[in-house]
Amino acid sequence: MPRPEKVQAVADIKERLEGSSAVFMAEFAGLSVKEQRALRRALSDADGDFKVYKMTLARIAATEMGRDEILEMLVGPTGLTFARGDAAATAKVLRDFSKDHARLIIKGALLGTEVLTPERVAALADLEPRDVLLAKIAGALQAPMAAMAGLMAAMPRNLASMIKQLIDKSPAPTAEPAASAGEEESAAEAVVTGDDAPAEATTTDDDAAAAAEVITEDETAIKAEEE
Repeated sequence: MPRPEKVQAVADIKERLEGSSAVFMAEFAGLSVKEQRALRRALSDADGDFKVYKMTLARIAATEMGRDEILEMLVGPTGLTFARGDAAATAKVLRDFSKDHARLIIKGALLGTEVLTPERVAALADLEPRDVLLAKIAGALQAPMAAMAGLMAAMPRNLASMIKQLIDKSPAPTAEPAASAGEEESAAEAVVTGDDAPAEATTTDDDAAAAAEVITEDETAIKAEEE
């Protein structure tokens, strides 16, 4: 039956694995106590914790959590660094410390569900701090909005100028050809309709009498010539 301290140690490892943004595995054999304290202080400033456990207990914790992919790194004198905040900042501390202390050898890391090789840990350390990356992303998102806002603000000021330019570019209207005489007469005839048409001539009694007199005079003249 496992001893209570071992059970507690496994539970502690599991809790830290679950609550960390990343977990780094590094061999620390040969580091002095003073160097280990310096490493812990540097990691604490980056919101990270450096812990040393028995690897048999660390392997039990990883297995119970289904993290079999990191078991091969949990061998020998290995220290676990838990990143509580920015994983890139923690990776940078480990990378920089290993440059000055060759006995600290980074084996790899678990970032979320992804296992990182030492090379990818170094690439993670080269990333800018999380706050800087978030500021750049926010700036990139705001840039199109600012450009659109500027365009909308400029539209009222430039509207009159835009309309004038469109008018200047529009072709001038062409004069319609003059209508011919025949077309004018046809148009005049078409216009004269309904009440505007001339009234039909009506025959009165006076007109009939005048016409009869003319006919009588003509007949008299013809008879005179025959005699």
